[in-house]
Amino acid sequence: MGAKRPNKLHIKAGDTVIVMRGKDAPTRNKDGKVVYTRGRVLKVFPKEQRALVEGCNMVKKHTRPSPKNPQGGIIEVEAPIHISNLMLEDPKTKEPTRIGYKFVEGKDGKMKKVRYAKKSGEVIDK
Repeated sequence: MGAKRPNKLHIKAGDTVIVMRGKDAPTRNKDGKVVYTRGRVLKVFPKEQRALVEGCNMVKKHTRPSPKNPQGGIIEVEAPIHISNLMLEDPKTKEPTRIGYKFVEGKDGKMKKVRYAKKSGEVIDK
C-alpha cells in the first residue's frame, strides 16, 4: 500500500539531492569529515515514491543487440531510489536539509508557494 497522497513529494526534477541511505550513503574520510554523494534528480516517479538520481544507485543491466547498441552486453544505468533516502542540498551551506513551504510575493504581486531550506532559510524555488 502506498501513501495517501502519492503526488505530494518534497523533491522535483532538476533538484540537487544528497543520498542518505543505501550504497551511496555518506561516509567519513581520513580527516573525519563527512563525504556526501550528490546528484541531480533526472526524473521523479510520484506513484512509486521514487526518484532517478544522476550517477547514483548504478546497476548493471544486460542488453540485447539493438540498432542503438549493436554489440549488446552489460551496461551501467541508474536505478530509482526511494524518496525517503534522499535529502535536498541546502543552496547556502551545501549540507542536507529538510524542506518547508511558505508563501512569498511574486513579481506580479501575487502570493506564490515556494520551498525553502529549514537549515538556512534560503528559498529553493526561484
